Amino acid sequence: MFMRSQSMATIIFLAGLALSATAAAQDANTLTPQEKADGWRLLFDGKSLDGWHSYREHAPGKDWTVKDGSIHLERGRTGDEKDFADLVTDAQYASFDLKLEWKMSPCADSGVMFYVQESPKYQETYETGPEMQIADLACTKPDSRVLYERSGDLFDLISSNVEWVNQAPQWNQFEIIADHGHLQFFQNGHKVIDTQLWNADWKQRVAQTKFKSWPDFGAFQQGHISLQGTEDKGEPPIELWFRNIKIRELSPGSQQ
Repeated sequence: MFMRSQSMATIIFLAGLALSATAAAQDANTLTPQEKADGWRLLFDGKSLDGWHSYREHAPGKDWTVKDGSIHLERGRTGDEKDFADLVTDAQYASFDLKLEWKMSPCADSGVMFYVQESPKYQETYETGPEMQIADLACTKPDSRVLYERSGDLFDLISSNVEWVNQAPQWNQFEIIADHGHLQFFQNGHKVIDTQLWNADWKQRVAQTKFKSWPDFGAFQQGHISLQGTEDKGEPPIELWFRNIKIRELSPGSQQ
């Protein structure tokens, strides 16, 4: 068991080095000529929070800033929720390929949601938007120790067989492909989720979770993308960083 643990730790460490080398090969928050030709667009320019606002607010809360070329959140366990309310894109997206990088202070908790609806009808982003979970490798309590709540999972719905997450404060890569109902998650280059939205199987799965009390959860085929800031896990100050956030909208019939 010890040797197997050592082997897994070595794999995760090497994955982190590979990610760092890849990131160093291209300036953060930029697109290559090929990416531009392929239809990729930046959702964060590395300098401002243009294009983002806090959920059901007109601007980002004061705990969200830009620091060292990253969208940065620093918050405590208490305070006015408007200051750290989940960040959402101004624009809405239907079928898309989304890539981003994130890191966190140890034992923190967050997530990337999509198809989020912004309406007085909904108090929180997660009442409508499915989530790709962000949690530290082992110390986010209880999430990193619970199936369906570990990093890379489709939160509370589908769990990956392997946790391909780098321990805080290392950078991690997420990719979410939502292609006309075909949903795929990739964590640090490894596919961790592959499922179909909106069909009978999806509705049955949702009905077996806490989301059943929210009739509009996971039902929309277009919405905002959100970065979660409202979780209070980890030792204060709780910090999150996001960078290299880019999206490519997928045309009809472009099944990935």
